[in-house]
Amino acid sequence: MAERNAARAEVGVNLKQGYNGDLTSKQAGSVGGQMVKKMIKAYEESMR
Repeated sequence: MAERNAARAEVGVNLKQGYNGDLTSKQAGSVGGQMVKKMIKAYEESMR
């Protein structure tokens, strides 16, 4: 949950506790994409 909150803050999307079905696909994708970027960066840094 902390990762999602950090990602949503970086892309400027407001998430509520519970249901967030009113988000657009673009907003939801932005949050997911930011989370993936952070996971890839963390993995690459762990490989060094």
